[in-house]
Amino acid sequence: MKKFYLTTAVLFAVIISSLACTNLIVGKKASADGSTIVSYSADSYGMFGDLYHSPAAKYEKGAKLDIYNWEDNRFMGTIDQARETYNVIGNINEYQVTIAETTFGGRPELEDTTGIIDYGSLIRLGLQRSKSAKEAIKVMTSLVQEYGYASGGESFTIADPNEIWIMEMMGKGPGIKGAVWVAVRVPDDCISAHANQSRIHSFDMNDKNNCMYSPDVISFAREKGYFDGVNKDFSFSKAYNPLDFGGRRFCEARVWSYFNMFTDQGENFLPYILGDTDEPMPLFIKPNKKVSVQDVRDAMRDHYEGTQLDISQDFGAGAYNTPYRLSPLTFKYEGEEYFNERPISTQQSAWVFVSQMRSTLPNAIGGVFWFGLDDANMTVFTPVYCSATEVPDSYAANGADYVTFSWDSAFWIYQWVSNMVYPRYGLMINDLRKVQNELETYYEQNQAGVEKVASDLYAKNPEEAVKFLTSYTKIAGQQAFESWKKLGEYLIVKYNDGVVTKTNKDGSFERNKIGEPTGVVRPGYTEKFLKDYIEQTGERYKVK
Repeated sequence: MKKFYLTTAVLFAVIISSLACTNLIVGKKASADGSTIVSYSADSYGMFGDLYHSPAAKYEKGAKLDIYNWEDNRFMGTIDQARETYNVIGNINEYQVTIAETTFGGRPELEDTTGIIDYGSLIRLGLQRSKSAKEAIKVMTSLVQEYGYASGGESFTIADPNEIWIMEMMGKGPGIKGAVWVAVRVPDDCISAHANQSRIHSFDMNDKNNCMYSPDVISFAREKGYFDGVNKDFSFSKAYNPLDFGGRRFCEARVWSYFNMFTDQGENFLPYILGDTDEPMPLFIKPNKKVSVQDVRDAMRDHYEGTQLDISQDFGAGAYNTPYRLSPLTFKYEGEEYFNERPISTQQSAWVFVSQMRSTLPNAIGGVFWFGLDDANMTVFTPVYCSATEVPDSYAANGADYVTFSWDSAFWIYQWVSNMVYPRYGLMINDLRKVQNELETYYEQNQAGVEKVASDLYAKNPEEAVKFLTSYTKIAGQQAFESWKKLGEYLIVKYNDGVVTKTNKDGSFERNKIGEPTGVVRPGYTEKFLKDYIEQTGERYKVK
């Protein structure tokens, strides 16, 4: 019997009370190139990141599969193995099906502690057994019905090259198999998002093409006392995940930020985020322009810059305008409770992806899983083709984990660089951004040529095309890894001891006529920080 071990399970978020994970969604008619696009960040402190691969396989009738909980590796039970499973790399399979999630938790009394299938196993099994988004929904809901659902409330994004669905699921309590759930298709010309708060309110129970749900999704809520109105007024979100301050400001605010970037409705929705109204934002909305893969990557790097929620300009940003805040999200001072904003980009991310799915190409070529380790803002999204049968060497665990550093681990190299940049963000971020932009532009420019070669190979021999794309996936990942290691070396030298080593226009370090380094620049602090500093310290440091 095959086991799922925690070392591979790290591709799924270990959800704690940090309000983790974000999904951004783009329908195929809303995207710049006709692809469906889904993003995901796995945000959890104490979580190691590597790139999981599960090869396609066939099994004898009666084969069994042991399930181990993704979060703590507990043995959950044994289920029937499928007769055939598909190639899965990261969160995409060989048919371009992508599944992502954010946890909303919901009502704690509804978690089935006796169930076998937790949310992480459910995603992996859905990918291994499905050729389309609709099939994945059927597989996932059937599994929890048969074996029990062992997690709290989840929002799943389930996508293929033609459709994107949001499915929200809640257990029924200890010892009760199955789950209450609803799945709504995102219109092709719309964008959507979810971020740890249930977002499905009312839904059209008669629209079988765009809505699916468990038969008891409303009656169960009535039975438990969560709802007592007429069916047309039923809200899954209000029944199973009532909104509170955190759900509004830490979760829905990330959705608002995404809508604010690509629609003209940001100002209209802001009162909801600020708590001035309880009228929720729509589940999906038409963007005011076509959205590209790069747009989504950039959106995953957002810290509310330029908005009322911007965290890069106030006192908490420090001397170098860092758009990050230390955990926890809330804190107390002199008996009063305060909070930090929770943007899309966060330092606690272990890995992130933007999945690009295209119906205009063979599946082996059409699905590109743009993958990065660490925080989206501080990583490079490299192309991982959905048909790839191997991962880049540095993307595998290879003995590293969250408490075992390795110079051969991409996770640790990206962490090493970002942790240098965080404290002196304003000084150092442009050096990081230069290498990041060069690499991502290079992969973008290469994409058409790579896929032309792959398409020519595919027409003659699909297996050769898969070998080629696997090789390219490994080369691209290793190239980014090596470039990031060199970036780290460069940053150490340039910003050693809080000063800036002098550089030439091309970025190389300046030397005099006899080859010696010319010295350093002492940048000091910004005028704004000095003003705050003197206001805080008064006359203490004034020269007498």
